[in-house]
Amino acid sequence: MSEGVLREIDLALAHHELIKVRVSGVDRDELKALAASVCEDMDASLVQLIGHIVIMYRPAKKPRIQLP
Repeated sequence: MSEGVLREIDLALAHHELIKVRVSGVDRDELKALAASVCEDMDASLVQLIGHIVIMYRPAKKPRIQLP
């Protein structure tokens, strides 16, 4: 992933908390490794992998999503 893509993911997580990112051109094992790496770099949690879509969550400083 390029630096620009990582910056956009960081901005999206800061604004929305829960995001979906489509990753194409990689196989399932590469996708798992890439998702884990990006989540670690962004201090986010990997919620789910569905096909080529990665769902990530990172609580904002003022959380919008209230978890039970």
